[in-house]
Amino acid sequence: MNEHYLFQEKQYLGRDATWISVRMILALFCFVAFYLNIENMPSRQLFFIVGTGVIIVSVIMIYMVHYKTTVEGKFLILSGLWSSKLVKIDLYNIVKVELKPYSSFIFNNPVYNLHKGGKIRFYSGGKDAVWLTDKEGLIYIIGSHKAEELARAVMEAKRKLNT
Repeated sequence: MNEHYLFQEKQYLGRDATWISVRMILALFCFVAFYLNIENMPSRQLFFIVGTGVIIVSVIMIYMVHYKTTVEGKFLILSGLWSSKLVKIDLYNIVKVELKPYSSFIFNNPVYNLHKGGKIRFYSGGKDAVWLTDKEGLIYIIGSHKAEELARAVMEAKRKLNT
């Protein structure tokens, strides 16, 4: 970690285990269809190309940064993939910090700055999340693999702001 930040974490787009499993099952299906489709050569080649493509895209996605979470001074900063807008959350306005599970679902889609029902979600992977509530009642749900460290850094930054 950089010495200027209380917390910094990069969330990668392709590292969620459930979605890696889904992509590998799809590639396995393509290779089984390639093996079983002996007579029709063009469709056989197509299954091989699609299966190989799924594996290549999966490997590339493992190294793609979805968003970066940083607790710096009086802000929690979320910077997203290429064209995504930078989100700065002023920690002075945060009234409650909770550590909860992100969702009860097994499969959760990666999201960045998804506004829905008075909640703003950020998620790439992990089971836990930090739920931040601001003075206006808006809830920020930030999924993280290091949710405990993130919550601790937010509370420490808030404590420094109040002193």
